[in-house]
Amino acid sequence: MAHSEQSEEPSVALTGEELQRLHPVKSFVRRSARLDDRLQRAWDRYAGHFLLDMPRGERDLEVADDFVLDRDFVRRAWGNDHGLVIEVGSGQGENVAAAAKAHPELNFLALEVYDPGVAHALLFAGRDGLENLRVAQVDAQEFFGHLADGVAEEIWTFFPDPWPKMRHHKRRIVQPSFAAHVRRALADGGVWRIATDIEDYALHVHEVMDDGSLGFANAGTITVSLPTEHVGKGNADEAAALPHADFIESERFDGRILTNFEKKGLAADRVIHDFTYRKA
Repeated sequence: MAHSEQSEEPSVALTGEELQRLHPVKSFVRRSARLDDRLQRAWDRYAGHFLLDMPRGERDLEVADDFVLDRDFVRRAWGNDHGLVIEVGSGQGENVAAAAKAHPELNFLALEVYDPGVAHALLFAGRDGLENLRVAQVDAQEFFGHLADGVAEEIWTFFPDPWPKMRHHKRRIVQPSFAAHVRRALADGGVWRIATDIEDYALHVHEVMDDGSLGFANAGTITVSLPTEHVGKGNADEAAALPHADFIESERFDGRILTNFEKKGLAADRVIHDFTYRKA
């Protein structure tokens, strides 16, 4: 069921930063979703092995304050010391499962908030015996604060929720604060791979990531043209008439399979924007 909380109004005026800590902006909205029989069987059968067992925090989808995912935790949970790749928002689990199957020399962690997505990832892991794949049902923004410095080789964020309405752009997961967590969690030379099929989100990524102040270098090799102003959901068709500028992006990441979600975007004539940001 969807999680809800009630709290008393503060007795003193709080700063914006303090309010953000009390009520952080989420990049997702919890929705209740009943698992069908097949997914429920997968959860019951495989969760004990593939779903990470972590001490939980007081809030929904958060882990305990003192939890740290470091190399020692990786060795215990995966049973080896291989490099770690983290996918933020694994959706139906198709991509991370395919990557785990193709790269047994790496460990993979799928982060997902929705029950059906978690269950699908568990189903793929169990069906294909993917011992290098683990799943965590967590709020990624909160969870990244529990990652040890340099614990991950790569971090993937493919087709995040675009939050198309202008007033919701603050909910987009690619933000300076999250980028700081990503950079800290990456090993030296590690990369953050991002993909979106929403033009306005592509502009947002460039605005957050390209100026170098966050300690990332854009490792792209191709030039694309994008509007230089943001549009909301209702006026997205007006983007073509706006001033445009050139930006650097990446070729399609060949380690990402063509999922059903991406196929739908292509069928709707959307352009896929790929980004590779290397820890500088």
